[in-house]
Amino acid sequence: MDNLSDTLKKLKITAVDRTDDSLEGCLDCLLQALTQNKFMRIPCVDAGLISPLVQLLNSKDQEVLLQTGRALGNICYDSHEGRSAVDQAGGAQIVVDHLRSLCSKTDPASEKLLTVFCGMLMNYSNEKNDSLQAQLINMGVIPTLVKLLGIHCQNAALTEMCLVAFGNLAELESSKEQFASTNIAEELVKLFKKQIEHDKREMVFEVLAPLAENDAIKLQLVESGLVECLLEIVQQKVDSDKEEDIAELKTASDLMVLLLLGDESMQKLFEGGKGNVFQRVLSWIPSNNHQLQLAGALAIANFARNDGNCIHMVDNGIVEKLMDLLDRHVEDGNVTVQHAALSALRNLAIPVVNKAKMLSAGVTEAVLKFLKSEMPPVQFKLLGTLRMLIDAQAEAAEQLGKNVKLVERLVEWCEAKDHAGVMGESNRLLSALIRHSKSKDVIKTIVQSGGIKHLVTMATSEHVIMQNEALVALALIAALELGTAEKDLESAQLVQILHRLLADERSAPEIKYNSMVLICALMGSESLHKEVQDLAFLDVVSKLRSHENKSVAQQASLTEQRLAVES
Repeated sequence: MDNLSDTLKKLKITAVDRTDDSLEGCLDCLLQALTQNKFMRIPCVDAGLISPLVQLLNSKDQEVLLQTGRALGNICYDSHEGRSAVDQAGGAQIVVDHLRSLCSKTDPASEKLLTVFCGMLMNYSNEKNDSLQAQLINMGVIPTLVKLLGIHCQNAALTEMCLVAFGNLAELESSKEQFASTNIAEELVKLFKKQIEHDKREMVFEVLAPLAENDAIKLQLVESGLVECLLEIVQQKVDSDKEEDIAELKTASDLMVLLLLGDESMQKLFEGGKGNVFQRVLSWIPSNNHQLQLAGALAIANFARNDGNCIHMVDNGIVEKLMDLLDRHVEDGNVTVQHAALSALRNLAIPVVNKAKMLSAGVTEAVLKFLKSEMPPVQFKLLGTLRMLIDAQAEAAEQLGKNVKLVERLVEWCEAKDHAGVMGESNRLLSALIRHSKSKDVIKTIVQSGGIKHLVTMATSEHVIMQNEALVALALIAALELGTAEKDLESAQLVQILHRLLADERSAPEIKYNSMVLICALMGSESLHKEVQDLAFLDVVSKLRSHENKSVAQQASLTEQRLAVES
């Protein structure tokens, strides 16, 4: 190895001292041979040969350029040190400049050079190195490669290298804007349509997926006809049991769902609920293929992102289709399908006019079948769906709030510390049952199930909306069933928590306001009244009379009067 290093160092000196073309060719051929052996690449870097090698990229001799490009491409292949050395020597910029100047040329010699240089950039960008990739993007390599793809789409080797380079760069967020300013969508869809082999289509998919995360590119892909290609693949592969066909069906349907995450692309495909794409997606839901059921339900959840779409879908029977789908997955069902169908129902339940229709259709009963689920994602969506359904629906809230099994499960999930989402949604649903029903029976059920302590804890949440919901629910409890809840409110140290909320300058105005309303409501309990007196609430409340928020200041005056009278 020492002899090799010495030889390489001599080569470096020769390369620096001599510049005639014959020497360039000899030196470069030798390096090209050396760099084909991966164990020789690091010694080449250590010997300082990368900088003189990069200088050979300025040669006018095409053969020298080819050999140099191959050598540098090999050095960049799996060597971080090699990529860094090429970067420091300015090699990437020279290659990008070559690509730019050769891009429009279609003669065999130019295409050969383009293939080598494109391969070098493919290897250079292959490592997850944001700094090197960002430099390439700043050099303007993306528009150059897109143009190259369009002109040389018949060149299979060049096309594949472009796709790999796109895949490497597309992972970087800063690349998306530059991609969006090109006609990449059109070129990729054009290329995709021509591919027959699974492996070739897979290469295009690997570029489409990260690019489709950008909303502008989503719309461009839709307008370029990608969705029609995806639907065709689904139709072709749906009945196949071949592993590669099943994989392609999943990739195509997943990408379809991803395209629907963009507001503009989603609305374009919805077409007032009459579009061909929307109708095809609807047909996936009753399918016997789990992947299509999943994609269909997720697509509906994505279409259900504005009130107009939701109202149209509910009026046209989508709820019944989703309930039928859920029914097929109650016993030992597919968790991802359950989660997707519940997501869709939750979104559909957001518009006020849909709630009563969905309740009448039996959505509550369909959702409650999953109460025994031990899967947090399903639990989370179940809770969210029920919370949306009972919003301002007093009768439904009361019916659910008196359901002992449901309330006991909520109390259990309120302690799911490993699953913050489930814990938060359980607390919010408990509060919502009280706030929307205003029912004494619901409050009694929640008290008997041990739910009060969780509502008190919820009042200390870091989220203002959850704090507020808890305080309003607790105020209703104090107003309607204080005697029933008194002991639980004491043991949960509600009064002490209210004192802290009022004394804390960071508490939002609505939190201060509702805390004072609750304090007044608690005065009807002798034991809680005593706690209020012992904590000298008058001092804290009197300071709030000068609060900048008028509602808080007014409530502080009323609370102060109440406390003075009751003292």
